[in-house]
Amino acid sequence: MKKVLIVDDSETIRQQVAGPLESAGFTVLMAADGMAGLECMEQNDLAMAILDVNMPRLNGLELLEKLRANPRLAGLPVLILTTEVQRSMIDRAKSAGAKGWLVKPVKSEHLVGTVKRLLQ
Repeated sequence: MKKVLIVDDSETIRQQVAGPLESAGFTVLMAADGMAGLECMEQNDLAMAILDVNMPRLNGLELLEKLRANPRLAGLPVLILTTEVQRSMIDRAKSAGAKGWLVKPVKSEHLVGTVKRLLQ
């Protein structure tokens, strides 16, 4: 099973995202902030990470930029899942290598479909 990491400071969002992914056959790991997410990425063999933008300790964009600077994690596909819609943030994420940007709330089918498409 492919492992997907969800990094979001909202327990509710983590659970809402994890449920459909687990039902689709993914193994889901979770972290409550960017620093915990980075530690999890360094300790696990992941297929993908789903990151929120606004989080304590290390926000999603900073985390994405740290990933790209790490040779072992640089190729990890990242999907941003956030309430943010600012063009500057989207452009920054794309420049740092994000594979997609979804705005919360997102329908389960759309989320699972996007994850499957990005992992093909």
